[in-house]
Amino acid sequence: VLDLLRVDSAGTHDYHVGKAPDERARKAAAARGYDLSALRARRVAELDFVRFDRILAMDRDNLDQLRQVCPAEHRHKLGLFLEYSRKFGEREVPDPYYGGAEGFEHVLDLVEDAANGLIESLSRK
Repeated sequence: VLDLLRVDSAGTHDYHVGKAPDERARKAAAARGYDLSALRARRVAELDFVRFDRILAMDRDNLDQLRQVCPAEHRHKLGLFLEYSRKFGEREVPDPYYGGAEGFEHVLDLVEDAANGLIESLSRK
């Protein structure tokens, strides 16, 4: 399944377009073996709704914003990323920006769990 996946990241706002991820996020990710150095923020583009089979938001506010700009024929692709979480009861990824390093660690825990759940879901199809 992993060979068939293309994953990308985009925001619903253009606040940080072109910027690298927060240094704390890069550090926490690097400690787990993820290299985020090539990532740059971008805004969701209209073509994304055509190009991707799923468009998963990190929280309900972003999901609502995606619903506003998503063409009707692609709305079935929208959802919350943590719907695929197996170990956590949370349904929204918290924003760790204003907290300490532990917030970034928690976000990585949530994202890894949901990513594994998503891959498991896709491999059953």
